[in-house]
Order: sequence, then structure tokens, then C-alpha cells
Amino acid sequence: MGDSSPGHFVVAVDGPSGSGKSSASRGAARALGLRYLDTGAMYRALTWWLMDAPADTADEALVASLAAKPVIEVGTDPDDPWTRVNGTDVSRDIRTREVSAQVSAVARIPAVRRHLIEQQRAIIAAAVGGIVAEGRDIGTVVAPDAPLKVFLTAASGARAQRRAAEQGAAVDVTEADQARRDRLDAAQSAKAADAVLIDATDLTLAEVIDEIVGLAGERRPLASAGDKSS
Repeated sequence: MGDSSPGHFVVAVDGPSGSGKSSASRGAARALGLRYLDTGAMYRALTWWLMDAPADTADEALVASLAAKPVIEVGTDPDDPWTRVNGTDVSRDIRTREVSAQVSAVARIPAVRRHLIEQQRAIIAAAVGGIVAEGRDIGTVVAPDAPLKVFLTAASGARAQRRAAEQGAAVDVTEADQARRDRLDAAQSAKAADAVLIDATDLTLAEVIDEIVGLAGERRPLASAGDKSS
């Protein structure tokens, strides 16, 4: 569930929607020569599949019974992090506002989380050299033994502006959607006790990446030393 083998360095990045987790994690993975895992894409992929079926995403029992039906795959190359459902590339389809509006309800269902977290742990364990994994519950549940945990946050206004720019939406509408997601995702949004808090409100993407890379530079030798002594 974390860094348990020599040369396998795991960076766990948590934080709320719109904080810049994906862009910062991809950039850090690229700079560190590590793989990259967007766990949120997996929840989005399942949500997209349910909507496409169609199935009622508000029916928890139904969603729980269907959670393991689709084959969800994600690419871990930070330069090409694709997402596939049953062999079909859905990388763009899962980023719509429609999917964003329903993914939190799907992602908080215990059976869904158990199923996808098992897959996420397998991906992390298989990543040669190590991986930067980002999303919800990463430092607390998915990879609690990661030698570096980061909790990336930002003021709600800054988060809404960034997400609105990405989606081409109005800032006020985006901020309202974001507040709703924050409420729905609260149970999966705890900061690990040993996570380093980075407030990105007044930082550029490059500065956030530099902070993560700098922290990794400090923790990586310690993690390697721990491997050798175990």
C-alpha cells in the first residue's frame, strides 16, 4: 500500500476539486521520472459508463452491484494519461460537466471505493521506479505508507477561476458546483496527519511543481535508506 520495495518511490497528492492536483502531479511525475495515476479518472470512467448504460447513479444499491462490470484502464505515462472503458478511449468524455455533476455521488459509495481502490493499489505497486498518485483518500487510504504525502489546496475563488478556465464556464456557476462537490466529497477529503500542506492560491503551476519536486528530493534518499535497512 505504499513504498515497500527498493527504488519504488510513491508520492500521494490529495486536495479539493480545482486545487490543481492533476496538473501539478503530472508535472511533478514528469520532472521526477515517475509514473502518474489520476484516480479521479477511474471514478469518472465508472460514472460515464453508468450514465451511458443508462443506469440511475442515485441508486446506491444498483451502482454498487454494477461497480465491477466495466473494465476500466488508465495510462500512467504523465505525457499521455489516457482512460479506457471496455477498450474504448473515454479520456475526453469523462471530463464533461454532466459527468462532473454525478461523479461525487458515485465515488462515495463504499462498494465503488473498495473496488477501485484495490485497482489503484495494484497500479501503484506495479509502477516501476515509483509513481505520483493523486485524487481523494490517497494519503489516508490508498497509499498510507507513501514516503511523501502532499495536500494541495487553494482559496475557493482561485479554485473556481482555474476550473472555469479549463471548462470554459462561468466562474460563479463553477464555484457553486465546486461547493456542492466539496460537501459531497468531504468524507473522502481528509488530510493525512503527516501530509505537507501546500496552499496554491498565490502560486503558479510551475511553483507548485517545484515545491513537490523539492520535497521529493528530500524524502527520496530517506525512503531508499529505509529500504536498505529493512
